Amino acid sequence: MTAVEGTATSTPVGSPAAPAEGAAEPNAGAVRLRVPASSANLGPGFDALGLALGLYDEVSVRLTPSGLTIDAVGPDSVPADEAHLVVRAIRATFDELGLEQPGLELRCVNRIPHGRGLGSSAAAIVAGVVAADALAGAPLGPDGRLRVATAIEGHPDNVAAALFGGLTVAWYESAVPRALRVTPAAEVRPVLFVPAVRQSTEQARGALPDRIPHVDAAVNVGRAALLALALSGAGPAAATGRERSRLLFTATEDRLHQPYRLPSLPASADLVDRLRGAGIPAALSGSGPSVVALAVGGGEAAAAIGVPAPGFSVIPLTVDTEGVCVETIDS
Repeated sequence: MTAVEGTATSTPVGSPAAPAEGAAEPNAGAVRLRVPASSANLGPGFDALGLALGLYDEVSVRLTPSGLTIDAVGPDSVPADEAHLVVRAIRATFDELGLEQPGLELRCVNRIPHGRGLGSSAAAIVAGVVAADALAGAPLGPDGRLRVATAIEGHPDNVAAALFGGLTVAWYESAVPRALRVTPAAEVRPVLFVPAVRQSTEQARGALPDRIPHVDAAVNVGRAALLALALSGAGPAAATGRERSRLLFTATEDRLHQPYRLPSLPASADLVDRLRGAGIPAALSGSGPSVVALAVGGGEAAAAIGVPAPGFSVIPLTVDTEGVCVETIDS
């Protein structure tokens, strides 16, 4: 598969990209995609930082003259009609490109747990946007893909990580989403703790106050900047091993969202406390309820895995450095 490369500088959502010259409908064919999970926020980087993870959904999309067929495999139930998020993203992208809506055959292998703060919706949206763009001859490119995916998702942190891989920093300029990709240090070993219960993003956002103290905002600015630097493979020369872990431990402190979300997630709150009590950098993954430990090296990853986590599945992972990958398959 080919990894999708690039960073984002694009036009506003209200300005559709021009369709390929002379095209009124997408090209015939089929594509297969692999899309990573992602952990957003990572403590202080609220709605800005995202880390792509080595846990993947796989999606195949084939154009047909009419109709819709969906074959989904995975532990979570998903709609088998036009409400399916991949289908919605495909339709939105074809509309954005000014192309006719084709029939679709969709096959999904879903490995990213839904409703756990691991970017499952972002992965589905990115799969649909990139599939449609690839089938149309790729007129959007990386910038347009970020723009369309963010418009569907509502925030850019997870979709940026799923698109570009690695650590991404996302922001808006004049309401236009943009993102930069940073290659994380190879010694960073994320460990996920995934509970059986779900948490809706909307419910989690409802717990946030309209205003926060200025001192809390100031602390988070420093922590988020430190986090990006400590995770980066091009960070401080001294930031290896124990020193990197020490920096990450400090950098994963948060005052913007976790203090307001964790009271409704007592098991997650207890696990974050136990991991941090063991000296391991840990935070909610996205809005929760999953927890991510940003271990440094195999020894710290093993220590994280050894922390008691009743009610959680423990998943040691790598950082995904490619982002979404797409290839054309025989139609």
